[in-house]
Amino acid sequence: MSFDTTFWIASCTKLVTTIAAMQLVERGKVSLDSEEDVQLILPELSRVMVLVDDENGSLKLVEQERRITLRMLLSHTAGFGYSFFNEKLKKWYDPIGIDEFDNPERNIFTQPLVNQPGTTWEYGVNIDWVGRLVERISGLSLDEYCRLHIFKPLDILATSFFPTAEMKKNLAYVHRRNQDGSIELFEHGHPLRKPLVASTLEEVQSTVNSGGAGLFSNPIEYCKILAMLLNCGKDPITSNQILEAGTVKEMFSNQIPQFPDFARNSKPPCKPSLVTHTDEIYPQAGNPPQGWGLSFFSLLHPKGPPGRAAGTASWSGIVNLIWWADLENGIAGMVASQILPFGGESDETINTLNEANDLIDSQVLQCQADVEQEIYAEIVRKGREK
Repeated sequence: MSFDTTFWIASCTKLVTTIAAMQLVERGKVSLDSEEDVQLILPELSRVMVLVDDENGSLKLVEQERRITLRMLLSHTAGFGYSFFNEKLKKWYDPIGIDEFDNPERNIFTQPLVNQPGTTWEYGVNIDWVGRLVERISGLSLDEYCRLHIFKPLDILATSFFPTAEMKKNLAYVHRRNQDGSIELFEHGHPLRKPLVASTLEEVQSTVNSGGAGLFSNPIEYCKILAMLLNCGKDPITSNQILEAGTVKEMFSNQIPQFPDFARNSKPPCKPSLVTHTDEIYPQAGNPPQGWGLSFFSLLHPKGPPGRAAGTASWSGIVNLIWWADLENGIAGMVASQILPFGGESDETINTLNEANDLIDSQVLQCQADVEQEIYAEIVRKGREK
């Protein structure tokens, strides 16, 4: 890998789609809290049914009890899930199978809700719907909108929903770590295959621009987006204003104070080949309240010192990419890989490797933590020298 390596950034796409939506909020094209706006722009969203268990343990569909807002979609409280996390979705689709990365038009935009809107936090396809909202309002594809209003003003040239020939030449393919610790290519070449093979205008136009997981980029370019956020919405090099300072502040504020333990005691994933089970997204001593901003995890209590300050945002991509942005300390960064399952090695793999070698590879999450620790320690050291 090099600085020019192209990564599928998966759910790191969600931050970019959120920035696009918040630009439209700033321009008065849509409100964060208007049910009417969303119904007008996405009338089909109000017709999506809610999947529930009945008294006999069977699944059935019921009507929404309230309408969805943009804030719900961006804070993952609209009621959508992912098939690799949610048991009801898995059971519902078991007869035919579902994969959000393959044919999103069918597998994302036909999904039922798994919770009533506004009743709980659950990670899901919410921001794919936000991407569609951006397209409806702007009259542009999400790819074109982001290129004109985010990437070009930030001098980002190699980030796209449809990789260029040069980006494809530098593409890192997705790999999988097996239970015996060996690593091999993902068996189908790539989880998000269609944008990589679309070559004609017709093929491109018929391919969904997944606002939740569709971008290809590299960490240097992605960090230009993070630097813009650290700089209150303004690019520190070009001085182009991408977002207003107040918008950045809103994005980084906790949107779900009513769910302080939303990321704890999680159920095992439905597809362990994609996601390793963890009881908590970001464990902290004493289990302080957890927060969620507009599309990302929000740290409500500081990690350090030295380390992330309160208010730090972070999120990841399923093929083990992790970013964070610490506004208070002015530090942001990204660690990128292309390996499944998310979360590094499973406990079973670690045990197998221990028995075989008494050595185990560092998990990607541990690698990221080590990198981050070195950065904060260096900042502290330089501060002492001054």
